[in-house]
Amino acid sequence: MLKRLLTIAALLASCLTFAASQPEMIVVCYPGGSVNAADANAAMSSMLRVVERIGHWRENSFDSLFTTKTDECRKQMAEKNPKFAITSLGLFLALRDQNRLIPLAQPQLKGRTSEIYRVMVEKGQFQNLEELKGKTLGGTVLEEQAFIAKIVFAGNLDPASFFVLKPSNQAIRTLRSLAKGELDAVMLNQQQFDGLASLHLEKPLAVVFTSEEIPLLGVVADAAATTEAERGRFTKALAGMCDDPEGKKLCELFGIDAFAAADKSVFEPFIKRWTEER
Repeated sequence: MLKRLLTIAALLASCLTFAASQPEMIVVCYPGGSVNAADANAAMSSMLRVVERIGHWRENSFDSLFTTKTDECRKQMAEKNPKFAITSLGLFLALRDQNRLIPLAQPQLKGRTSEIYRVMVEKGQFQNLEELKGKTLGGTVLEEQAFIAKIVFAGNLDPASFFVLKPSNQAIRTLRSLAKGELDAVMLNQQQFDGLASLHLEKPLAVVFTSEEIPLLGVVADAAATTEAERGRFTKALAGMCDDPEGKKLCELFGIDAFAAADKSVFEPFIKRWTEER
């Protein structure tokens, strides 16, 4: 009997040690992106090693799971129930109740923690959105149609019924299709719009729709599965990342100036709008 109890105790100790050694999974959702999952996870691994070092976690405390598909993200968030995740604003709003999510940190890009969405056309072709009714609209951001309808268009326009949507995972491809006349318009986020000057497009483009300022979102936390101390520790580690010699290289690679603690009040109007529009 004693031998059996010792065996069970040894097995339990082994299981507990194994469980304790398992890294905390961070689900990374990048809807509509063209990034290869293997490349993304490699970059995330480097980032997480820096976060661990700055935050004084043991090495390999965290691991990442990357996807560009909203359905896959929903599935992984439901199955993994991660303490921390990196999501778009649209996925945060969609999964907020289910996963008890709260904003933790925002990336700062060119000094901004918000972005603007624009609908672009070839100059002289269309003057406003109404003229685009029934026309083709392309873009990487169209992976999140509910977000575009409720937040970008503020509930005033349903893109699925207003346009003929042509989602893509490459912004440059949609712009080339626009130049060839294969698309009537494209929707760009702020980063894509900022990159237009470097493309030296043959035909000038014009903006026919500009959204309001919409907050960027980076890291979120499960409010029920994390403590305030854990959230503070993770946020502090992120805040120091771009000042770290190794972390600075990664920030430059991702085009991030810094990570800032999320101001939860900034998100409240969008949470309210999402809830009201459902």
